[in-house]
Amino acid sequence: MAHRILITGGSGYLGGTLLARWKEANFLSYEKLFALVRTEEQGKAVKQYGAEALHINLEDPESIKKAVLDHKINIVFYLVDPRNWEHQVSFIEALSELKKQTGQEVHFLHTSGAKIFSEHAGAPTDAPLLDTDPKLYDIQKSQKAPFPLLQRAVETNNLVIEDAEAKGVRSYIFAPCIVYGKGEGFGNPISIQTVAIVQAAIKVRQVYKVDVGRPTWPVCHVIDNTTLYIELLRAILSGKEPGYGKNGYYLASPGSVAWDDIYSSMAKALAKGKYIDNDVVKEADDKELQKMGDALKCPKDFVPVQLGGLCTFTAVHGKQIGWRPQFAPEHIIETADAEVELILQHLKE
Repeated sequence: MAHRILITGGSGYLGGTLLARWKEANFLSYEKLFALVRTEEQGKAVKQYGAEALHINLEDPESIKKAVLDHKINIVFYLVDPRNWEHQVSFIEALSELKKQTGQEVHFLHTSGAKIFSEHAGAPTDAPLLDTDPKLYDIQKSQKAPFPLLQRAVETNNLVIEDAEAKGVRSYIFAPCIVYGKGEGFGNPISIQTVAIVQAAIKVRQVYKVDVGRPTWPVCHVIDNTTLYIELLRAILSGKEPGYGKNGYYLASPGSVAWDDIYSSMAKALAKGKYIDNDVVKEADDKELQKMGDALKCPKDFVPVQLGGLCTFTAVHGKQIGWRPQFAPEHIIETADAEVELILQHLKE
């Protein structure tokens, strides 16, 4: 039986870029590509990438089951919400049923986030945390995040792995980091973290740092992030059996940079356009954190989670399956002007 693939989140930053790069990936061994859509306009948009539109009610497990079984979808790329597990469990159940019917291996890729492997989620940061660490599942099981939202996201990672293993589904945890660059899809063209820096800075007319010292975070251009999705799928399609389950964590990143350097480069870009008063990066106090929280629509205590922190999560797994990044970590600093311009243009629109 040939592979049939579903991509959710195709109108988003990451999913849209994956769809846009699909044809040039030149996959040889799959039968059909589906894309989850919510509107007729989205349905028309995904056709340009060779995908068939699927309307699925994610709140209805039976709708998910019917779509998977009727269309014999055996690979699901889930790029929607990393914080809740209800939809993922429904997809895993449906994939498990398909495997019983066909005998073919089935695969579920859950897009999570590097934040869930950072100090903000209770992960260790005293040494590099490799995405190939054989104890990574156990580490995640022991994490206690200071915020319920992040604790639930950690638990979602664990539940996906556990539920998939119990039901004979091969699972993969894909964890994007600070992703930057222009998305190539038909929907959202901008990231999350870099946008938050710009939104907060414009609100207070200054770029502020939110941490003590110089904490670092892994970064990745959106194209490099996309090529890891592609290489992971290529390995699955070719039967190479990349690591999955408790050995199935994947980070796309050529390395880490200091938040201070990101702040500084973006402050210079914002100051050129008079969006902030000067390009000096200052330390935020409670008053400024409150204003930044207002801009980001979050409590002031959550601002450092949005805009800083230490993450030592380190990419190894992707390189083992043939992934090679095009852009060095410093590229995010070198292209800050273009990133800020892209964000400002999108926010205006």
